[in-house]
Amino acid sequence: MTDHHTYGTSTHTANELVRLVSDRLSLVFTERESDYRGIYHLADSPDRRIEIQPNPIPGDDGEDDLYAPEHPTAQVLLLTTTPAPDPTLQARLGSIEELIRLNHESW
Repeated sequence: MTDHHTYGTSTHTANELVRLVSDRLSLVFTERESDYRGIYHLADSPDRRIEIQPNPIPGDDGEDDLYAPEHPTAQVLLLTTTPAPDPTLQARLGSIEELIRLNHESW
């Protein structure tokens, strides 16, 4: 099973959110760049993957597209993927002000 959560914020920048999550979870994020997603931050380990990225991403037509168009007010997204539900992770992320859980999927 894989457990995936999407969080969003319109008050924190991606860099601010990286600092907040790093402090709460003792993680180190690396900055990555993707043609599809723009600049994003990744903390990856065998038991979890956490990504922080802007919701507006560069489009092919020079206009920004939304990574999560169903959540247009979220300026920054935080994506978590774990092999099983992780209530401790979710509680720690839930303690960050102005970070709202937008979606949860398990497959």
